[in-house]
Amino acid sequence: MDDIKILDAVERYIRGEMTPDERLYFEQLRKTNAEVDLLVVEHTLLLQQMNRFSEWKKFKHTLQEVHIDLAEQGKIRSNKLRPKAKVVYLWKKYRRVTAIAASIAGITTLSILALVNSLTPRIKDPKYQELVRDVKVLKDTQKALDNKIKIVDKKTEEPIISTPVRYNGTGFLIDTKGLMITNAHVVKNSKNIFVQNNKGDQFKAFVVRLDVPRDVAIIKIDDDRFKSFASLPYSIRKTTSDIAEPVFTLGYPRDEIVYGEGYLSASTGFNGDTLSCQISIPANPGNSGGPIFNHNGEVIGILSAKETETEGAVFAVQSKYIYQVLEELKKSSLYKNVKVPSKSALNGLDNRQQVKKIQDFVFIVKGD
Repeated sequence: MDDIKILDAVERYIRGEMTPDERLYFEQLRKTNAEVDLLVVEHTLLLQQMNRFSEWKKFKHTLQEVHIDLAEQGKIRSNKLRPKAKVVYLWKKYRRVTAIAASIAGITTLSILALVNSLTPRIKDPKYQELVRDVKVLKDTQKALDNKIKIVDKKTEEPIISTPVRYNGTGFLIDTKGLMITNAHVVKNSKNIFVQNNKGDQFKAFVVRLDVPRDVAIIKIDDDRFKSFASLPYSIRKTTSDIAEPVFTLGYPRDEIVYGEGYLSASTGFNGDTLSCQISIPANPGNSGGPIFNHNGEVIGILSAKETETEGAVFAVQSKYIYQVLEELKKSSLYKNVKVPSKSALNGLDNRQQVKKIQDFVFIVKGD
């Protein structure tokens, strides 16, 4: 299906012009194709904004006609008013009408926001908890000192950076030179970002790509002390995984790396979110951004949230969206040559051996 046909189908779907069979097929397509689903959301918002603009233009035209009619009847002295005075006069004269129009515009705006929120897969819901760790920094206490990032110059052993930490999550490398994946919600509100490996070494980093709708962020370690790796042991899966597939994760719900294992329990996420999948696995705040691996050592998702009222119901952004965000990043000349490993070197190893080879590539992500 080419772009024109897809757009035509989206418009017919939004306007309710599809037959019941067509609508059923299209809704199934939305569930299985996140790009089509996102296009419906964006196009619905566009059409609503266009309608709102059209209504505003009609109102403005009506207001001008009323003004001209009153001037012709001699009820107002429009021609003798200076431009600024006209505005003041009209405001006073039609203040009630304008207030009603503003109320209608406000209601329209709220309706649009409600519609977008209802269609967007990531819905803020008290049952849906993002797994970022909120670090409580207490001044003048040892706990405050423990929760500070302290980057030490290895030559002088003196701290060169000391910054209070507000949020902790997890991230993992996707190339050997320090390009890393985490969730967008882990870093989107941070002014400064640091990452820490399993040996306690900490490095400065920055965001190179933030995709909030997909909840994917690509960050880059930007620190002379970071040494590139020869290769990554794992690969990133391009396709959807099978239900009941055994999986495991590594992450930082505390200040040391933690292993968890489970299985893929559903092909969609919270409330049928097609960007995510559901995994039955232990997870806690701090696990956001952590990799989900299958038994072949392939990343199949990015752990992001859990359902608070259901034990073990955890959600992960599907790994195929890493490639989509990466392709957008490659449009920049600085990152056009980034390559993600296509083959895992972990296939055939047991979980203990796999974890030993993976843990150096999984980091705490800290933001202030």
